[in-house]
Amino acid sequence: MAAPLAYFISWTTKGSWLHGDERGFVDRDKRGIQPPDRLRNEQEFLALRDEVVTLKRAQRGVVESTIRAHCGIRNWSLLAVNARTNHVHVVVQAPSVAPEAVMEQFKAWCSRRLNEMAGHSRKWWTPHGSTRWLNDKASLEAAVEYVLNRQ
Repeated sequence: MAAPLAYFISWTTKGSWLHGDERGFVDRDKRGIQPPDRLRNEQEFLALRDEVVTLKRAQRGVVESTIRAHCGIRNWSLLAVNARTNHVHVVVQAPSVAPEAVMEQFKAWCSRRLNEMAGHSRKWWTPHGSTRWLNDKASLEAAVEYVLNRQ
């Protein structure tokens, strides 16, 4: 298979989209989006050790600037980034690097910078995230448009 043109990477803040959520959810043991499960959602919420993370404007700025800086260090081409209150979207070209590794680096460096800003350490992100390969120009353009203008 040919290398993708770019990756569309997304992840959520801790506690913002739990298993069982009414919007549906992804379960690693099952394929596809799962239907809402109120009991599971309540159990997940009760299991949270910290409060739900909602990024404030300054924190979103730190996330975006950290991602930009990391792309510069790694020589990756950042095509779009948008940090929202409860999730982050990135479209990036990172040749020869798996999208999961790219996402984990972004999450790790953003956590470091957010912890520095907060003056203490905490968990900012949910585990995992979404890593889509963008294999053609149309899907790449649609992802960039979505990240920059459709949220």
